[in-house]
Amino acid sequence: MTKKRNEKSKIRAEFRKKHDQRGRKTNFTKDYAADESQLEDASSGERISGKGRLTRKRTVIGQADSSARSGFQVELNVDSQTNLAGRALRVSGLNSIVRTEQGDFECATRGLLKSLATDLQNVVVAGDFVTIEPGGGKQAVITRVEPRRNTISRTSKGKQQIIASNVELSVIVSSAAQPDIKPNLIDRLLMSAEKMGVQPVVVINKIDLIDPADLMPLAGVWSQLGYPVHFVSARTGQGMERLRNLLRNRESVVNGQSGVGKSSLLNAIDPALQRRVGEVSLENEKGKHTTTLAELIPLSFGGYIIDTPGIRQFQLWDIVAAEVDGLFRDFRPYTHRCRFPDCTHSHEDDCAVKSAVADGLIDPRRYDSYCQIRSDL
Repeated sequence: MTKKRNEKSKIRAEFRKKHDQRGRKTNFTKDYAADESQLEDASSGERISGKGRLTRKRTVIGQADSSARSGFQVELNVDSQTNLAGRALRVSGLNSIVRTEQGDFECATRGLLKSLATDLQNVVVAGDFVTIEPGGGKQAVITRVEPRRNTISRTSKGKQQIIASNVELSVIVSSAAQPDIKPNLIDRLLMSAEKMGVQPVVVINKIDLIDPADLMPLAGVWSQLGYPVHFVSARTGQGMERLRNLLRNRESVVNGQSGVGKSSLLNAIDPALQRRVGEVSLENEKGKHTTTLAELIPLSFGGYIIDTPGIRQFQLWDIVAAEVDGLFRDFRPYTHRCRFPDCTHSHEDDCAVKSAVADGLIDPRRYDSYCQIRSDL
């Protein structure tokens, strides 16, 4: 008869290294040479082992969840009688604004959560479902972060930087001009959404600055692959109603490079938001970071949207070079026809992908984007 497992389990978790004094004295030989009598005074019960106050492991009570798409997580057990469920609206360092049924709370992060060894830059991010322990007034402590359904992430300084979590729609915003559209950046954001199972939508703002026909060939490539493309103008209002209907009663994240008009776009979609906007430099056509923190914002017509700071480059997270062709929808019908099963579609002979490019079945720009992304990885 098998022994029934307890619902609660002890998990051996690694922690970040702490700066601490040594847990025991280790210079016995030196002390003995100086004074033999000191050895007799040594406690016979002292444990001479590598484990002491400097250990980087600790046993915590909880449940291990290895199914979470953002990686291994530990669910710490908390008191359901005194704690509240909420969602992180805005995170600045270790301080967060969390919305609950009893209102918004200013929250610090529990010390144990901060100490857990992780590849994340931040323990809590906008969009996280969390459990908090209220203190005095509207102050509280985040005691647990619930497993994330999905994330939009990039690599930053060798760690995972989660841009947003628990969303169903990724709104990838670019601009037709000032600054010019960056197709490779859009391809990277499409790959990231594809990897995490988030539905991507391409939105090209400032369409009033050019002839829309100039962008039709580029937009047509994404449209044929099944990615919706919207031409909009926050200044004139073109396309706003369609975009508003797309976001209604959904949980979305808006991302893209600096200066493309994400904040202006949100103000046009929902004037009640009154997001701060900035100007694009006329000298280098680069935008300034008017949005400095990711923030989960309730929409007046239903749903939530996470506004994120502008990005100038997007280094993919948790994607290796061998996965890139599988995340390019236009490559999938041809990759299994290559002569070599590990074909990189770059220098090999009898490559079905390169043949498809030559025959006009795969857009050459998409192939160039693939080669650049794979080379970067």
